[in-house]
Amino acid sequence: MATAANMIADTITANGISIHYEDHGDPAAPPVLLIMGFGAQLTLWPIELVQALTSQGFRVIRYDNRDIGLSHKLDGVKAPGPVKLTLMGKLGLRPRVPYTLSDMADDGAGLLDALGIERAHIVGASMGGMIAQRFAHRHPQRTASLTSIFSTTGNPKLPPARKEAMQVLIKRPDSMEEEALVAHGMKLARTIGSPGFPTDEERLRANVTAAVRRSVYPQGPTRQLAAIVADGDRRGILQSLDVPTLVLHGEEDPLIPVAAGHDTAAHIRGARLRTIPGWGHDLPLALVDELAGEIGGHARMVG
Repeated sequence: MATAANMIADTITANGISIHYEDHGDPAAPPVLLIMGFGAQLTLWPIELVQALTSQGFRVIRYDNRDIGLSHKLDGVKAPGPVKLTLMGKLGLRPRVPYTLSDMADDGAGLLDALGIERAHIVGASMGGMIAQRFAHRHPQRTASLTSIFSTTGNPKLPPARKEAMQVLIKRPDSMEEEALVAHGMKLARTIGSPGFPTDEERLRANVTAAVRRSVYPQGPTRQLAAIVADGDRRGILQSLDVPTLVLHGEEDPLIPVAAGHDTAAHIRGARLRTIPGWGHDLPLALVDELAGEIGGHARMVG
């Protein structure tokens, strides 16, 4: 276990797997559970965003999903590749997969169990938003509020990602050398990032390098992508939700177009939608205060 001022980093067993997490802020404060997206470690939640939320009086927990970062890896378990997944998705077929987004939602619930938390504000970004939607459906009594960030309903009629964004997302690095991994990570960040809020080159390189040195596991995203495709269309479950919901989306998102944010809000009763011009598919430092204000304000409003 590692500790810092008002922060604990540890690995616990939950839902039958090991989950690595960080727990920030006052343990007695209202908890916020941050669920990160496809192929991304917990560190992609900017520490500045975490600190902004703790300064508002929240306890903030961020964790590595299964198959990424320092959490459990399903070594040797095969999943359909991107080409087969894409074809099956277009045909409306659901592939057999090692695990589902519902399993990943239960990972989050299991982490709350391990930390003795009965109820939390659930915040998910991208695939994490999909997992958060599943969490709210499967564990409604544990969901104080839901915030879905640049995510989607899985509606097959929504506009697709831009070709270049999807290509760089699913492409594997040219090699496992650190230089190639950092170059790949920076290209991905630049391709899907915010045109209105570009990240400083030095900061971006430092963040990507730190992520590479923390963990590299190219096999995990294949299984995570399979879980996304297999989950299909969530509009039916979203219409059944009775939870205070905030939907945040960038108007310049090249990976999950803003139409998906509108669709998400339209299918959750009472949901509030906030779109931001110039925002892409990242969490830029320039938007941290605004996003923390939206997330924290929504959580405080519902108690």
